[in-house]
This record gives sequence, C-alpha cells and structure tokens, in this order.
Amino acid sequence: MSRLLVVAPNFKRRLSGVTSTIIQLVPLQARAIGIATLGPGLPPSLPAMKWRQVASLWRRPLGARFRVWHARRNVEMLAGVVLRDVLRMPLKLLFTSASQREHTGWTRFLIRRMDAVVATSRKTAAYLTVPNTVVMHGIDTARFHPAADRADAATAVGLNAQQLYVGCFGRVRRQKGTDLFVDAMIALLPHHPRWSAVIAGRATAQHKAFEDELRARVAAAGLSDRILFVGEHRDIERWYRALSLFVAPQRWEGFGLTPLEAMASGVPVVATDVGAFSELILEGETGTVIPADDVEAMRMAIEPYMADPDTAFADGRRGRAHVEANFGLDREADRLIRIYKDLLLPG
Repeated sequence: MSRLLVVAPNFKRRLSGVTSTIIQLVPLQARAIGIATLGPGLPPSLPAMKWRQVASLWRRPLGARFRVWHARRNVEMLAGVVLRDVLRMPLKLLFTSASQREHTGWTRFLIRRMDAVVATSRKTAAYLTVPNTVVMHGIDTARFHPAADRADAATAVGLNAQQLYVGCFGRVRRQKGTDLFVDAMIALLPHHPRWSAVIAGRATAQHKAFEDELRARVAAAGLSDRILFVGEHRDIERWYRALSLFVAPQRWEGFGLTPLEAMASGVPVVATDVGAFSELILEGETGTVIPADDVEAMRMAIEPYMADPDTAFADGRRGRAHVEANFGLDREADRLIRIYKDLLLPG
C-alpha cells in the first residue's frame, strides 16, 4: 500500500464496458505506476486492494502527498468524495465520463467536485460543463487481430467455412438495435446466398421477450439457419476473426468499443452515428457511418460489401492499420498515466 498511487474502483459486479476498460488498462498501467483495483467482478490476476485496506488510504504513499481515485461511475465518484471530504483521506479525484446526454443535477454535483475530468470523445466533452481532457479508448491489438485464414477462423468457432459472415455483437436489447440488424439481414440474405449473420450477446431476463420475438421473426422468414444467435462469449475475439463485416446498429451508446474491436480484427464496420463511432471510423476507408434507427440506411450501407467481398477485405485491412496507428491500448494507458502524474505533483 505504501507504493500505491492510483486506485481504480469498480463497484459493479456484472461485466460492462467500464469493467472491460479496467480489465484491459490496469495491467498496462501497473508496469509504470503503482495502481490497484477495488471492488468485485474483476479477474484475480489484476493488482487489487482489499476492502479492509481502505483505511490505509489515510496514510500518504511513499514520495507523494496524494493518491488518485479514478472513478468511472457516479457511485465511485460519491465514494471518492466521501473518502476525501468526509474522512479526510489525501486523495485527488479523477472521473472518466463516457455519457452523451445531459447530466442529471446529481451527476453535475459530483463532477464539480472532481479534481480532473476525462471525456472519452469530443461528443462526450460537449456535454461537460467543467474543464476536461479527451482521452479516447484504445484496444488491445494483440488480442484483437486479423485471422490468418478466415475460413479456419470460422471453423474454429463452429461456423460454416464456406460462408461469409456479418456480425452484430453486444447485449440483445432494443437500445443496441439488434432488431434493426435482424430486419436488415432478413431483407438482404435471400439475395446474397454466400453470406450469413451472427448475433453474439446475452439477453438479460427483462429483454428475453425481445430476443424471443426476434428469433420468431427470423424463423418466419425461413432464415434460422443463416441468422444465428450464438449467445455470450468471453473469447469474443475469436468470433470477430470469423467475420467479413461487422455492424454496430445501436440507437444509443456511450462510447462503444465494438467498432474498434472489429477493425483491429481486420473487419470493416457499418455503424450508426451514436457514441464515438463517427470519431473511430474513417468514412469510405474502414467502413461507413449511418443515421441511427434507420434500417433502410443500414441495408443500403451493408449491401455493397455483400455484393463485393473484396471491398470488405480491403477496408478491413485499412481498419487494422487505422487502429494500430491511432487506438492502441498502450496509447490510452500512457495518456491516463500522464494525467495521474499531473494530479500527484505537489501543489
């Protein structure tokens, strides 16, 4: 604890985008600065402090006057405020905001009490009323990489090596636009027999009826063998490598890592104009961005790739190069470490 300079709390047990970010970043950051997670739902391989060690935060670390408490949710901001302002622990509070909507009064109250704020995109920054620094998410380009042979990659996850696949990955729910993707596939696949579709992700209990309705819609179209619901997978990188095209059909998104994961895997992306998608995709080079909640625009953007798979392969190669040059996970980790160190400076 004496060498711990940064605490990365994670107060949500269920896997989420925030949790995934912590899991990917902390091991890289730990190479350069003393950092530990606090909370449930994280792999045991991460450096972590125990709840009983929170009392140790009253003691200053070696060589510094403060520690940084890096919150990514309201409840974590609130905990930081209590630790610093009520319990008088020597902490500097940092918040990363990914939201692209007007903040509630409660959230604005908490944000104003932060010592520094990071926005994950320019769109996110526009909703903040305090000074902030834009640090876009990165991706692990070693984990997400192109397939040496796409047919072999398809076989490895139990798909038909003779087919080309378009994928839609994420929670199965209306917000994520899964229904738009299904409707686009029902319209397109009968005209493109070389292609099939994969929907990877879990429907929680409250969205199970939504998934059941989509499955029924697919069955009614006679496409149950070509529009596949494959469930949730922890090794999702293997599924990306089996694709020739990825679609991100969300109606709303905070940031959205799936386009980066797809491009890093050498797969072009058709994405709606939500989250940071328009800031991630090079229009006409690594994919295309379409209006949200517009199934006809989605169909029209997907069809050229299905008609000419060579274009998909070429855009996928450009996508990989784009991510390597601009969205490596090391880049995000390094920029955050610089912010930590600025907060830790005397003053």
